[in-house]
Amino acid sequence: MKKTTVRVLNATFLLFCASILVLLLKAPEESTAKVPRDDDHIRFYSIASKKEAESYCSDCHGPGLANALPKDHPPSYRCLFCHKRI
Repeated sequence: MKKTTVRVLNATFLLFCASILVLLLKAPEESTAKVPRDDDHIRFYSIASKKEAESYCSDCHGPGLANALPKDHPPSYRCLFCHKRI
């Protein structure tokens, strides 16, 4: 390969990497609530499987309950996709 071709490829690669870095630095901060470490949620921290842990969320956050999810909330079967265990 010619030196100019190598330089163009290197410059393109560096520009690409810089673009990715800028995009990552401008990403918004995480805004979803974490799963609290309180008496109601502590059992979820000992369950290794996210799917198994999520199966119990509707016990307190199901429709008609005191802690029901709002109507505009995303699907309730993937709680630990957004809400992280801290």
